[in-house]
Amino acid sequence: MTAAVGSASVAGPDRLGMCRGDHQIVILEDPAAPALEIVGVSHSFGARRALDGVSLTVPRGRFVALLGPNGAGKTTLFNLVTRLYSNVSGAIRVCGFDVRRAPKPALARLGVVFQSRAIDGDLTLLQNLTYHAALHGIGRREARVRAATLLARVGLADRARDKVRTLSGGQMRRVEIARAMLHGPRLLLLDEATVGLDVDARRAIVDEVRALVRDEGVGVLWATHLIDEIEADDAVIVLDRGRILATGSAREIVAASGAEDLTAAFVALTTPTRREVPA
Repeated sequence: MTAAVGSASVAGPDRLGMCRGDHQIVILEDPAAPALEIVGVSHSFGARRALDGVSLTVPRGRFVALLGPNGAGKTTLFNLVTRLYSNVSGAIRVCGFDVRRAPKPALARLGVVFQSRAIDGDLTLLQNLTYHAALHGIGRREARVRAATLLARVGLADRARDKVRTLSGGQMRRVEIARAMLHGPRLLLLDEATVGLDVDARRAIVDEVRALVRDEGVGVLWATHLIDEIEADDAVIVLDRGRILATGSAREIVAASGAEDLTAAFVALTTPTRREVPA
């Protein structure tokens, strides 16, 4: 494989070195591989099947909406991609690296914003970001440069030395996005990132993530149940009860369903599934 040439302004992991004895093995990234490829993944919790043969692709430089109601399996899927759960079926590849067989290079190319808050309210914005950078092996000086660049990008440069607990909910989410981008990932996962935010804060978050796709070439998988966050030309994957029910652009899904809009198409797709399997 050949080394990738990334477009991100914050340098990312085009190659990783691993030592074996006196030799260093360099793993090169395949630039033709999609940001995320999931093939035939199922997952169960006891007798309950949370995911059933899920396959999907997130191209580089594309915003892909994973649309599903609560309990659809979106968070379970994210936990498998991030290795919080181990997939025992199918394959999950980040930039061509299988998360089971090559977890280090796969996870090095991944940034994630979970639904629940994951930043320390008693630390400043800068402290949160530099601590996260240290976990990725980024030196203190470089970490401060990257943190300053990303905080400026999300409009929080003037709050760098404020404690996180003084921020609004929308501002906290922007810090989490900056933190997720700190190591220059090729893939960004966001799980219900706007839940609990007001309309203006939600729009600001969505716009910022779309800007990252446009400017940095990041592939984004945006998990949501909020249809108004999806644009007509966005790639959409409809997931319910662990199964993919439709894929295509929002416009294509509406046309194929014969519905008036995406909301009506989503209801038409998911209502039969809800009747088949009791909650």
